[in-house]
Amino acid sequence: MALSKANLINEAVKIAELGESKGIPLRLMGALAIYVHCSDEAKAFHEALSRQFTDIDFMTTADREKVKKFFLEIGYKPRERFMAIMAEARHIYEKPELGIHVDVFFNELDMCHKIDFRRRLLIDYPTISLADLLLEKLQIVEINEKDVKDVIVLLSDHKIGDKDEEETINIEYIADLLSKDWGFYYTVTTNLNKIKKLVDSYAQVLTQNKVEDVKNKIDIILDRIEKKPKSMGWKMRAKIGTKTKWYKEVEEI
Repeated sequence: MALSKANLINEAVKIAELGESKGIPLRLMGALAIYVHCSDEAKAFHEALSRQFTDIDFMTTADREKVKKFFLEIGYKPRERFMAIMAEARHIYEKPELGIHVDVFFNELDMCHKIDFRRRLLIDYPTISLADLLLEKLQIVEINEKDVKDVIVLLSDHKIGDKDEEETINIEYIADLLSKDWGFYYTVTTNLNKIKKLVDSYAQVLTQNKVEDVKNKIDIILDRIEKKPKSMGWKMRAKIGTKTKWYKEVEEI
């Protein structure tokens, strides 16, 4: 039997707390992490959007064998076949009796684009930083409705700024990262422009003020990204554009 949303969140936070107590930094990613950061108002918006949670995602920089031992100790079973192939980058653990599926990523999220966490994992707790949460969603080339909802919730409920401060999305970090990687830049800016057009369709759930606030924040983020000086590699890749694939294909597990 699958856990309720509240129980799944409690389980995710409990795992992070237990990991911390054993010197294993585990930081939540994805929709669950965004929900953990939500105010009561944003949680109500989340509920109104019928956003469902299906699994628990963590990022860690810990030793792989140490992580495996930890999950075994707390009653999770590793998906051995998958881990025989992907153990360096990603582990999967499950509690079939509760319908819980846990993904653990090591050091970096390497999907359509790569996000390195070696120097950023400990910025926030029990989640990755808000800026990295935003990038996690915006790096998806074929962004879908659930990810659009997550981005809207994240932007509607948080400040934007130039540093990794509490409940603040660090747009300077985002602009700096994208100034060195044209492909990542192209995907993120394309998605931000797409979400800006879609946010009006959620006006019945959001207040009009929130809709305008999200649009304004997207404009500020895009402006910061565009004004950031670009690397020589970025400029050279920009000349090629989309004639050559600018992202990595991601296989469904």
